[in-house]
Amino acid sequence: MKANDFISAQDITTDELHALFELAKDMKVNRKNYLRSCEGMSLAMIFEKPSLRTRVTFDVGIQQLGGNGIFLGPSDINLGKRESVYDVAKNLERMVDIIMIRTFAHSICTDMADYSKIPIMNGLTDHEHPCQALADYFTMWEIKGELKGKKLTYVGDGNNVAHSLLLLGARLGVDVSVATPKGYEPDIAVVENAKKDAQTFGATIEATNDATAAVAGADAVYTDVWASMGQESEAEERKKIFTPYQVNGALMAKANADAIFLHCLPAHRGEEVTDEVIDSEQSVVFQEAENRLHVQKALMHELLR
Repeated sequence: MKANDFISAQDITTDELHALFELAKDMKVNRKNYLRSCEGMSLAMIFEKPSLRTRVTFDVGIQQLGGNGIFLGPSDINLGKRESVYDVAKNLERMVDIIMIRTFAHSICTDMADYSKIPIMNGLTDHEHPCQALADYFTMWEIKGELKGKKLTYVGDGNNVAHSLLLLGARLGVDVSVATPKGYEPDIAVVENAKKDAQTFGATIEATNDATAAVAGADAVYTDVWASMGQESEAEERKKIFTPYQVNGALMAKANADAIFLHCLPAHRGEEVTDEVIDSEQSVVFQEAENRLHVQKALMHELLR
């Protein structure tokens, strides 16, 4: 990879994406071939937000590459309060080889990258979730083959996941449609950036309030929780607004007959998705979750070369 960090979906080129997917595929099948690829290297994992999948996949991933992971929770650092982002970055760059950070403000992640001489990976910010999008499109590629010309529809809140799906999808030539309630659309700048890339790679980008129309012809239907971490106080109000955007059997029936269902998890069953969808044969959410491990291993392998 030309970029030293992976902060945004825009930090990786289309050619690099294709190569990363091929590497992740090989790592998934031939795990033993990579047991020493990052031997002796250390990953610092900074968690300002909790996670099951991000922690396990990064921790297990670096171990499977021959390195070791160090978990740093909120009480260990308390970024910006107990210790500044600058001081944390300058300390860790002398102690470890690569950093993953899962935090709130996107600026914390970008600042960490600016201050540190070692690679920084975005494990999630309020603005983007690029590692999740890597796993999402890798999963879609595994099942559907060539992604160019395929359609992914995201239904729900125009949040960090939606942003990364838009940006990465455009670079892969995927038609991405994001359907949200009014007032909950994705960031306009993100949509415009995705549209610019889409023109180059022959894709279409759409932000709409019509979920039924957006799902029509979709090869993959995606949703996420209606209230993300930090929005718990809005949960009840959001539930009223987002109920018409629930992914249920009726909505899935509007997509292609062989469409797959994706969700970054954790899922609030009975809210953004019904059991009949998430437990159906169309659902690949656990394959998708597993693939976080493989794409992140490939990402670390490339950033540490």
